[in-house]
Amino acid sequence: MSGDAAQVRPFPDITASEALYARACGLIPKATQTLAKGPGQFTRGVAPIYLRRGRGCRVWDVDGNAYIDLNMGIGPISLGYAYGRVDRAIAAQLDDGITFSLMHPLEVEVAELVREVIPGCEAVRFSKTGADVCSAAVRLARAHTGREKVLCCGYHGWHDWYLAVTDRRAGVPAFNDVLTYTFNYNDYEGFLASLDDEVAAVVMEPVVFEAPRDRFLHKIAVACRERGIVLIFDEMWTGFRMALGGAQEHFGVIPDLAVYSKAIANGMPLAVLTGRREIMDLLEHDVFFYTTFGGEALSLAAAAATIAEMREMGVQQYLARQGTVLRDGYNELCRELGLEFTRCVGYPWRSLVTFDASAGDPLVVKALLQQEMIRRGILWGGIHNLSFSHRDGDIARVLEAYREALPVVAAAVETGDPAAALRGQPLEPVFRKTSSFNTKPVPGARAEAAQ
Repeated sequence: MSGDAAQVRPFPDITASEALYARACGLIPKATQTLAKGPGQFTRGVAPIYLRRGRGCRVWDVDGNAYIDLNMGIGPISLGYAYGRVDRAIAAQLDDGITFSLMHPLEVEVAELVREVIPGCEAVRFSKTGADVCSAAVRLARAHTGREKVLCCGYHGWHDWYLAVTDRRAGVPAFNDVLTYTFNYNDYEGFLASLDDEVAAVVMEPVVFEAPRDRFLHKIAVACRERGIVLIFDEMWTGFRMALGGAQEHFGVIPDLAVYSKAIANGMPLAVLTGRREIMDLLEHDVFFYTTFGGEALSLAAAAATIAEMREMGVQQYLARQGTVLRDGYNELCRELGLEFTRCVGYPWRSLVTFDASAGDPLVVKALLQQEMIRRGILWGGIHNLSFSHRDGDIARVLEAYREALPVVAAAVETGDPAAALRGQPLEPVFRKTSSFNTKPVPGARAEAAQ
């Protein structure tokens, strides 16, 4: 279908979404609990704002519009919405209760399951959010080493130790400035240059979209081991998607500590801290990390069912196959249409559509493609987060939507003013700077800051 013909498609009616949003403004800061779900990450005026329900890989907004979802709850929906085996496990546990005055057997049973599937897991602690377990891992590393400095690579949540290296750090105490630094992925020499005898932990996403080169992860692990630094893998995305045992299973690199959330419980709130017993044993007394809802039983029941389904059904292999079709299909379409300003990169289980700045502001071009995909019934945020419920027909439908939408975007880019084709507002950045920031520790800076 040509771009001109595609333009006749109607936009979804989002009247009820807009009414809810109006009620939220002024009551809920930024109107959302999760920034990646908020209206700033979608083409305002075109995209739905509130979803009512989901089943499989489809969602319905509050106005009744249906979409194939490529976001899947921003990662947690690994099997699918309203997935029978998981929902039955939740319902069965609900009959018995949710949270109790003593510990629940599922705490032991799910910890044993996690130990079975994650290679470096010798002990387990549960919590509710990825930021919590990531911060707990940093605290453990500092307690274990007696040092305080942290090097990080990737996104690690909203807590002070990490936000100190972002441009959204209002309210973060200044002492964090000399305790946390970053290094760039696949820059091993830059990483080595950032090391000193005050580093307690290296916290990193093992992969995001770029693959490790020249045994990058292996060399990081060796350097940490030689210097007594605790290596922490933030496996919020790689865990239970890249492989059942996450990136450490896939790459054969075992960190000292690893943290998980998202995919483990198919949407229920659960986060996991795992690692070497020598370090985890500090949680017995020296390091305090407890939470009222850590043993909440519905999420643990969901995790048990999710892990069992993944083991039995080969979910990770399925995600790799379907994701390959989608990623490679997008790139083939771009070649066929002669589009050089966009391509799809990353691993099959989570790939990213990128835009060259030569086409214009990437956020504007992305918003335009998002607008056209939403018009075609695809809930799209630039990333392909696939689930076990994305079937062959769903992948084919997404590729057909790309085939119709990309010529519309190309035509707008060709005019030199893609923003003119937007019916809504451009997208907002989450962080204005995402690499090469705060990378080099300043010798003596800690001592100077303390004076």
